[in-house]
Amino acid sequence: MGVWAKSLQIFNCLCDNGKQSVRWIAQQTGFSKSSVHRLQQARERRETHPESWWWETEDGRGWLIRLVVATLYTFGFTRGVGAETISKFFGRLHLETQVGCSPSALRGVMHALEHVILETATAWEHEGVAAGEVRPIIGAVDETFLERMMLVFMDLVSGYLLFEEVAEDRTYPTWYALVEARLEALGGGVLYLVSDRAKALIKLAEKGLECVSIPDVFHLIHDLVKSYSLAICGPLRQARQALHQARESLTTCQASQRSSEEAQQAQAEVEACEAEVERWESVHSAYRHHLETVSLLVHPWRIFHSTPQTSQEVESRLHAEIDAITALIETHGLSAKKKAVEKVRKQLTGLSALVDLWWQRVWQDVQQVALTPMWQRWVDEQLLPLLYWQHQVSRTRCPRRKAKLLQALEAVQDTFDRHPITRQLAPDVLEGWKAWAAEHAQAFQRASSAVEGRNGALAQLHHNQRGVPKRRYKVWTVLHNFDCRAPDGTTPAARFFRRGFPDLFETVLSTIDDVPRPRKRNQATALRG
Repeated sequence: MGVWAKSLQIFNCLCDNGKQSVRWIAQQTGFSKSSVHRLQQARERRETHPESWWWETEDGRGWLIRLVVATLYTFGFTRGVGAETISKFFGRLHLETQVGCSPSALRGVMHALEHVILETATAWEHEGVAAGEVRPIIGAVDETFLERMMLVFMDLVSGYLLFEEVAEDRTYPTWYALVEARLEALGGGVLYLVSDRAKALIKLAEKGLECVSIPDVFHLIHDLVKSYSLAICGPLRQARQALHQARESLTTCQASQRSSEEAQQAQAEVEACEAEVERWESVHSAYRHHLETVSLLVHPWRIFHSTPQTSQEVESRLHAEIDAITALIETHGLSAKKKAVEKVRKQLTGLSALVDLWWQRVWQDVQQVALTPMWQRWVDEQLLPLLYWQHQVSRTRCPRRKAKLLQALEAVQDTFDRHPITRQLAPDVLEGWKAWAAEHAQAFQRASSAVEGRNGALAQLHHNQRGVPKRRYKVWTVLHNFDCRAPDGTTPAARFFRRGFPDLFETVLSTIDDVPRPRKRNQATALRG
């Protein structure tokens, strides 16, 4: 029997019978007199605050354990707060006499929690693999640089991190060895791989995994922004500054009642500056419009009419937008970044190929069910675009692009609701079709921005915790997979394995029976305090 269990039994005995002698308590509990005496002295040292008695109860002790574990789990692991800060926090809660609150004691608890978290995640993952529900992976790969370089591999549909591994290099052999080992353990394959145009990552997809390598639209647009945004925003900023100065000069002329000729010159200068600002604002607006159009083109449907399109059509329109951006730059006398534009053009074919690849998978699935031409059109032009635009609207943050996607969604929703097939289907059958369409809608992944976001989160955690042990990286991966919840309450692991898992925190908490005992203070120090 542990110290706390013995102390609780003595406390309950005193609560039931009032103050008693050490001999009597020893007889009632079966403990030795020395043990009872020692435990009573320890309890008296702990009762230094009005609320201290509650921690001696069974409920209080259980809540204390939950408090310590929840604080270390939430702030220590998921927010990167250091043990020294948490130690001060516990001290201000008057817990230093109830539990070991020193940084070293808290690090010991965190080490034990790390072990439990990793063991639990391994067991749950094995259960998910054994259930045989692993879907084809639509992967994104990238590297991030913390204290050590880490290679990141994520399933874009579910958000499940397949691995975040520390590596010495980012060459093809290193990538392939890690990915191959992970896929073998999961028993799954990769449908296609989204990445930047690093040669090792292209080779990983095309040679190692024998799948399609899709350029990342996020990086593609970023390359365009890096090339021309400064060239356009610089003159616009200068024109606005010149306009501000011209207006101040005009105000000064009017206030000092100078000659009409000087006032006319100041007014003319203001008008000239206004024209220059208007010119560069129109250039900036046109440039932003072309960038938005590039993003809105890479979809299985045209956004304005929700009619299906092919990879060839998408590629042709993308080239037209790049030509328009180049012409806009040249027309206004700005320097053209030919190398950057050529780099973007080389990616258009691969990016557009995603459209045909997605449609082929949809048609292969549809062929398993014999559909009439009317049903086929309903699936291609009504059902699929409805669920697809719903998914895209929920993911898009840019207000202008979101507004255009909402227009497309509302138009499809109206025709979908009025379609004869929609009206004749039973509610449960219709929900089944929608679930099927939603799964395919989520399979269109054109950007690895989720991995970039993960890299940013890792950078923040690493900034908070300098010199973290390597096992902490694995804990962060587990917390993302099994404890990062979407608005619908699902975790990446639940979406990836298509099955529910218990709450990770409650599972970890259930394995913790006790917390470190408070440090026994020196008697002379205690008297001085």
